[in-house]
Amino acid sequence: MSPSLAGKVALVTGASRGIGKGIALVLAEQGALVYVTGRTVHEGDYYLPGTVGGTEAECDVRGKASGGGGIAVACDHGDDAAVEALFARITAEQGRLDILVNNAFTLSDDLLEPGGFWEKPLSNLEMWDVGVRSNYVAAWHAARIMAPQKSGLIVAISGFAAVTYTYGVIFGTSKSAVDRMARDMAIELEPHGVASLALWQGLTLTEKAKDNLARMGDRMTRSITSMHGSSVEHPGRVVAALAADPQVMRRSGGEFVTAELAQEYGISDVDGSVIASARATRGSPIWKPIREVDYRGG
Repeated sequence: MSPSLAGKVALVTGASRGIGKGIALVLAEQGALVYVTGRTVHEGDYYLPGTVGGTEAECDVRGKASGGGGIAVACDHGDDAAVEALFARITAEQGRLDILVNNAFTLSDDLLEPGGFWEKPLSNLEMWDVGVRSNYVAAWHAARIMAPQKSGLIVAISGFAAVTYTYGVIFGTSKSAVDRMARDMAIELEPHGVASLALWQGLTLTEKAKDNLARMGDRMTRSITSMHGSSVEHPGRVVAALAADPQVMRRSGGEFVTAELAQEYGISDVDGSVIASARATRGSPIWKPIREVDYRGG
C-alpha cells in the first residue's frame, strides 16, 4: 500500500490494543499523524498487553517512511472533561482533524457468561457510557473542527450485533444505537462535506478475542467462531482507503461490512488473504448511504 494520507490528522479512540491499535498503525503507515487514546499507560495495568505509549511507538516506526506517526494521550472516554481536553489539544497542536475513528468500547467482565439481562448487574450499562455516549461526545467535538474546514470522516466501529443477537441485550442495543447515530449524524454533516458511517466487523483476532476463544470459545455462537478472523490491521486498511477516497461522501450515512468494502477497494489482509463477509450467517446492514435513500421524511 502506497502512502495516501500524508498531512492528515487522525484520532483513534481505544487504541492501546486490538482493533483501535491496528487502525492506528495503518493510518500512520499511510502518512497520517495519529492521536491514539486509551486508559492503559503501563504494562500490567490491564490483564492483556498493550499501552497507548506502545501504540505511539509502533506508529512512529510504521510511519517513518511516509511521514506519519503517533501521539499517545491517556484518556478515559467516560470522562467528558478529559475528552474536551483531548480535542482542545488536537486543535492547539494541529489546527485540524481529518479522521475520527470511534472505537473505544467497554466490555463487561461477564459478557460471555450465561444468564439473562436481569441476572447481570446494572453496572453493565458501562457499555453504553463508553461505546455509545462516548461516540456522541467525541463526534460532537470532532464535528466542531471538521464542519468549519468543510471536510472530514467519522467512522464508528460496529458489527453484526446491530441486527443479530450477540452477547446480550446491552451489547446489541449499543451497536444498534451506534449505527443509527452514525446515520443521523451523516444527515446533519452532509452540508458541511463531512462523512459519517459505520463499519461492521466480523471476527477480528484481537488480544481479547484470542483470549476469549481460548478460554470460552464453547460459549460463543457458531456463527462467530466459524468465521475466518481478520487481523487487527485489516479494518485499518479499509479506513485508510475510505479516508483517501475522494468520493467518500457517497458512502456517508451507510452501514458497511468491512470485508465487503475491502473487496471493493481491492484490499487483502496482512497475510494476503481475502476476508469473507459474514452477511449470509450474521445478517445484513439496515442503513444505506443517505445519497441513495432520503431518510429525512416529509
